[in-house]
Amino acid sequence: MSGEFDNEVVIPVGDLALEGELTVPVPYATEGTEGTEDSSSRGVILFAHGSGSSRLSARNLVMAHAFQEAGFATLLFNLLTREEEVIDAFTRHLRFDIPLLAERLVAATRWVRKVDRLQGAKLGYFGSSTGAGAALIAAATVGEPVSAIVSRSGRPDLASRWLRRVHTPSLFIVGELDFTISDLTRKAIEEMECPVEMVAIPGATHLFDEPGALEQAATEATRWFRKAFASGQPVVHV
Repeated sequence: MSGEFDNEVVIPVGDLALEGELTVPVPYATEGTEGTEDSSSRGVILFAHGSGSSRLSARNLVMAHAFQEAGFATLLFNLLTREEEVIDAFTRHLRFDIPLLAERLVAATRWVRKVDRLQGAKLGYFGSSTGAGAALIAAATVGEPVSAIVSRSGRPDLASRWLRRVHTPSLFIVGELDFTISDLTRKAIEEMECPVEMVAIPGATHLFDEPGALEQAATEATRWFRKAFASGQPVVHV
């Protein structure tokens, strides 16, 4: 959308620092917007990317652009430091340390809560692949009201111990031809006690490389976030 506030940011996590990019629609960055017609649906969506990916992956950028066009702020950030990424390129172990990635997402959530331009905005998580597992764990443990979770080709099975503690409405977007992820998602949904939905994109495989598939996923994700942010219903953690 035209007129956005873009800023490279650094998110502190203990002694570490994670690089990210915060994009905020103009109404968020302008004083005097509280109480406007759109204030009830204001939201910021934090991305948790998948294994071996980064905040600048083409798929993440497509999804982020769709959310920004819908009027939502987005935070894309690397779940690992540059040094950790170098190590993980050889060992591949950090990308599957889902509790660690969830801790990073929790830290980013608490950082977002201190951003002046985002005061009053509702929180949403968008996770892909292993990042979806991290998003589910973070929502169950962050202690902040998270209004919505959307997963694309996610691995909810990696958060199996936390699924019953997730109270955030969750949408799982899968490729119709991604049979493994579809089966894992159905099993996870059976364990969850919050509002949950699974949408299969026709003809899509795991990476959503088919023409129009990623755009369809973006439409479904935007629908879910828009509904959750506008509902006004707080998420209660117990």
